[in-house]
Amino acid sequence: MKSKRVALDAAGAARFLWGIFEMITQKGNKIYRRQDKELLCIEPWGKNSFRVRATQRYEFVPEDISALLPPQECKVKVFEEDDCTVVENGKIRCEITPTGKLRFKNQDGKLLLEEFERIRADYRKEYNSALEIVPRTFEPHQNTDNFRLTVRFEPIDGEKLYGMGQYQQPYLDVKGCTLELAQRNSQASVPFVLSNNGYGFLWNNPAIGQVSFGKNVTEWTAVSTKQMDYWITAGDTPAEIEEAYADATGKVPMMPDYGTGFWQCKLRYMTQDEILEVAREYKRRKLPISVIVVDYFHWPNQGDWKFDTDFWPDPKAMVEELKEMGIELMVSIWPTVEETSENYKEMEELGYLTRSEHGKRLGQLNVASVIDVTNPDARKYVWEKIKKNYYDLGIKIFWLDEAEPELTGYEFSHYRYFRGADMEVGNMYPKEYARMAYEGMEEEGQENIVNLLRCAWAGSQKYGTLVWSGDIDSSFRSLRSQLAAGLNMGISGLPWWTTDIGGFHGGNINDEKFKEVLVRWFEFGAFCPVMRLHGFREPFIPGLSESGGGKHRSGSPNEVWTYGDEVLRICTKYLELRETIRPYVTELMKEAHEKGTPVMRPLFYDYPEDTKVWEIEDEYMFGPDMLVAPILYEDMRERTLYLPEGDWVDINSKTEYKGGDFVTVAAPLDTLPVFVKRGTHPELV
Repeated sequence: MKSKRVALDAAGAARFLWGIFEMITQKGNKIYRRQDKELLCIEPWGKNSFRVRATQRYEFVPEDISALLPPQECKVKVFEEDDCTVVENGKIRCEITPTGKLRFKNQDGKLLLEEFERIRADYRKEYNSALEIVPRTFEPHQNTDNFRLTVRFEPIDGEKLYGMGQYQQPYLDVKGCTLELAQRNSQASVPFVLSNNGYGFLWNNPAIGQVSFGKNVTEWTAVSTKQMDYWITAGDTPAEIEEAYADATGKVPMMPDYGTGFWQCKLRYMTQDEILEVAREYKRRKLPISVIVVDYFHWPNQGDWKFDTDFWPDPKAMVEELKEMGIELMVSIWPTVEETSENYKEMEELGYLTRSEHGKRLGQLNVASVIDVTNPDARKYVWEKIKKNYYDLGIKIFWLDEAEPELTGYEFSHYRYFRGADMEVGNMYPKEYARMAYEGMEEEGQENIVNLLRCAWAGSQKYGTLVWSGDIDSSFRSLRSQLAAGLNMGISGLPWWTTDIGGFHGGNINDEKFKEVLVRWFEFGAFCPVMRLHGFREPFIPGLSESGGGKHRSGSPNEVWTYGDEVLRICTKYLELRETIRPYVTELMKEAHEKGTPVMRPLFYDYPEDTKVWEIEDEYMFGPDMLVAPILYEDMRERTLYLPEGDWVDINSKTEYKGGDFVTVAAPLDTLPVFVKRGTHPELV
């Protein structure tokens, strides 16, 4: 039987098939399907891409919770074919079956993704089932216009999935994983996934929920939402998919020059004199350093957003001296406001604090309330404090900590924002937090903005977000998870990523086993987008006073000379190596800015035709020229790694290798296996 291919006219079409009545209409580029309670909308959203929404309300929600930028102009084709309504946009086509199930195919007719449906259907081409499971389930919350939403897709044999943000697990391929869609300290839910089947998929919904990439079904859940909203794109390569996603959600600014160097940090420098002396010592030793950090509780009270002058008597002079040394000062900002803060009462009266659904307002660790960054007036209020007390002193880079935010016990159902309940919109908090500082700095005329955050959501990158992986354990087990985290964050659209070199918790400066962890992490850190040393080192140091910022303890020293001569020698080697490759890092940052390209990425990004690289999870490309094979296990002094097709040079031994096979190389404590393409980077080989 020949297929029917009939154009859908502007007035739309009505169908009555096997007891199902549906109305399909076209308004401009938007295709609407109304069937009983559900309104479905499919529209082109960028080249080779669709945005798909559905609701059981009468209309869709406003755009202010979406991660998507306004769409690029696209021409679509809409027609009827084999009882389906077909929408084509470049390399992607969407087929709407008579029951409303959606199928996505590429330009060659290859099936990319298909919704999961198990119903009694007498259609010749559809599977008949008594289970009565539909692709999209809206379960209403009584007496509200919110729903528990579940969206199901068919599994694809042999499919591999990458992205989804940052989770503290070592799996690069998240197929088979169940992931919480929620923000926590060290967990950043960025719900974009790239498939080796040739598509990228964004769950464009900031609600708390879950996704399960099961063997038998893929299932996305939002606990409380008003609509389904996702974006899908087709591409012939991972790079094409990634660039389309960056076009849809935004790209990072250009990284400033100081961002590509070494960042020195610890929890916490307690005085102005202490941090200046550390900076001076780096200079006396002629060690590279670009950024140094004033961490938390440098303020009198949380929510004052200013220096405690008892310990930081002249911040402006401090900033100026550091700049003379070629060092940028980064200062920690928290979104927390204690009742003792000079700003608490006013912010409470103005409604600028996150609210509790019932009972006493709680907040961060049961101590402080949290600013409501979904409220534009609250963002402006806090920025004005930051500007007056930090920015006007010459501080141009901020550490926006507690970006999840770290609410008490992560009791998401207990909190409400200006934009809605935490259960409905909570995952967008880190994006709006970054936006607060970014828009303030942009208004001051600053360019090349970068701020450090502990969390992110889709679209955070366009607000200058550099994500670090949170308060993680100081161990090899933790290090293995950071490799997966960094690579998946890059695929998720966040090319700026870093980690606490050495981990955050549990590292004792006198422990030889920890020194090995630190060294291997430091080597890895030299080939991360941002190289940053941080941690809460043991043994701890008591606070300096009983009040203000001085009442909180500090960790032991965390400078590279802290750990003895051998560690210093190795760290110096990799500090100098990072300095050597900084021009190359700048090139990678430019590519991230212009195209959304991850700085560090899985091997398949550059070698998608090589089937072996899709199995490799413990190596990565640092830009197009460098392959890095980090040492991730204790006492490991050699390792086996795979080299893709081409000619490679080991920067340590200077040995040349033919790609397409596995090789084993030595990896003594001071050696990180790194290979460059032959003919590139003469400064290294």
